[in-house]
Formats: sequence, structure tokens, C-alpha cells
Amino acid sequence: MSDDFSGKTALVTGASRGIGLGIARELASRGAAVTITGRKADQLAEAAEQLRADTGGRVLAVAGNAGDEAAREEAVSRTVAEFGSLDVLVNNTGINPQFGFLMEADLNAVRKIFDVNVVAALGFVQLAWKAWMSEHGGAVVNISSIGGIRSTGVIGAYGASKAALIRLTEELAWQLGPKVRVNAVAPAVVKTKFAEALWSGREEEGTQLYPMKRFGTPQDVASLVAFLCSDQASWITGETVRVDGGMLATGTAG
Repeated sequence: MSDDFSGKTALVTGASRGIGLGIARELASRGAAVTITGRKADQLAEAAEQLRADTGGRVLAVAGNAGDEAAREEAVSRTVAEFGSLDVLVNNTGINPQFGFLMEADLNAVRKIFDVNVVAALGFVQLAWKAWMSEHGGAVVNISSIGGIRSTGVIGAYGASKAALIRLTEELAWQLGPKVRVNAVAPAVVKTKFAEALWSGREEEGTQLYPMKRFGTPQDVASLVAFLCSDQASWITGETVRVDGGMLATGTAG
């Protein structure tokens, strides 16, 4: 079995920076043609140029909001038109505009979290299935969070959406097998701009909660995602794999 993605195409959402960009780089470095999406066209174009320079691979940038149905359709259709297939889908896009006590949460913000983090992920899977995977097979990885496994008391709506994404992953694995494998990855705090509020200024203190004594990096997540999408994981589906430096082994989620 191989972890080589030569001749395969991957679509990674939310990949202009952070974890998504790391995943796109890992897949491209292993030979995949890669489409990346993101809301901000200028940042996405810069990321695509960076990926081409770093990996020498074929990279397509399709700007758009994951919560917009037309944007999802464009990303999938252009991927198949440009590269001739869609073998790997990584649903990385996630938002978290609501923090703190849920009794004071703006319900419109909560709806938006679920729409982008859960409904849009399902939308991408539907489109990938119809455009390519139902006939040719493929692999899907959804980026969840340890906040979807254990309560944090701080990012409750986000955590609930990531728990829903885990449950969705299991249901999709059941419904789409054996053609398509569907798994999830649940990171702890990864040093990205998205998670900056959780690590910036508290690294020395915060990392003491982890057996590995550090926060994660995009590469930590990217390596696991690439494995789950590869032939080496051909009998793994419906699984949620923690990549958390041992955080949940300590009995706390931060």
C-alpha cells in the first residue's frame, strides 16, 4: 500500500492559512493536484503561489465562502474540470464567532457556526459524491476538535458543532461505504491565527496541561490527514482520531 497521491486530486477547504494550508502542502508534496478554497481571494492566491513554489505541484485556488452553496458548487466543478477527478475531500473550514456563557449566546451566531461547520461540510460531501466519488470512490476527512469530544466551558457552540461533525462523519461512513471512506480528525490547540486566543501569551502555562508539553502545529494534523486519505488506511472509516498531544488522556480539555 502507498501514501503516494500521484494522479489523485484533493480539495481542501479553508486552506489559505493554518491547518488547511498545512494539509494542502502535505498532499501536494505527496503528488496530489490540489484545489484550495477560502473567503479572501488575495490571501488564497498568495497561498496557492506559496504551495506551487514549495511543492512544485498543481494548485488551483477557488475563492468563496464555504457557507454559500454556489461557492461550494464552483469549487467542486472547477476541480473536476481542471484536474479530471476529485479523490480526496478535506472539510477544514470552521468558524467560531461565539465565546463564553451559552445563556448569553447570540443565536444567530450559533446558527452560523452550525451552518458553516456542519451543513457546509455535508454540502461539500454531497457535491463530491455526485461529481466523482459515487462512481470512482474516494476519501473524506472532516476536521473536528477535541472540543467536540469533551466540554471546555468556553467554546460551547463551536464544540457542539464539532460534536455534530463527528456524528455526521460516522453516518456518512455508514452510508457511503464501501465506495468512500469518511473519517474525522480532532486536534487540540494548534498554533494558528484561528486559535490564537487559546495559545497566545499563555504558551508556557498552557502547554503544561499536555503530556507532550507543547501545542500542536499544522504539520501534526496534516500528516495524520494524509495517512487517513491514503491507501494505507484502506480499512479505516467512521473513525475520529485525536491529535492532541495527549490532552484528553489527562482528563481535561483545557
